[in-house]
Formats: sequence, C-alpha cells, structure tokens
Amino acid sequence: MAQTKKQSLFESVVNVLVGFWVAVLIQVLVFPLFEIEATFAENLAISLVFTIVSILRGYILRRFFVWYHGD
Repeated sequence: MAQTKKQSLFESVVNVLVGFWVAVLIQVLVFPLFEIEATFAENLAISLVFTIVSILRGYILRRFFVWYHGD
C-alpha cells in the first residue's frame, strides 16, 4: 500500500525532529573531546542551522533528480 501524503509529511517531520535531537546529543558529547565549549543554547542554534541546511540540501537534490529524470 502506498504512503499517503499525510503519512509522508508525518514521516518527514519525525525524521527532521529526531535528526535535530541526535545532532544536539552528538555535539554535547563530541565538542568537549575537541575542547570546544558551547552552551546548550548554542548547541541548539548550531543544530538548527545544520538542520535547515540539510532540509534545503535534500529538497534541492530531490528537485534536481526529478528534473534530470524528466518526471
């Protein structure tokens, strides 16, 4: 059974939210290993920037492949 548009949207939102919090956790754990000091608020901001870039990258690549394959 094909996924509905509503289900696809829900999956995308959950994927982005999980990715955001995974990024925050990784930063909190890894930054100290490289002696990078960042507050929790700074970690949230950094993760938000990377999340937005990731969403844009995914959208641009998806649209490119739709154009390239003539769909």
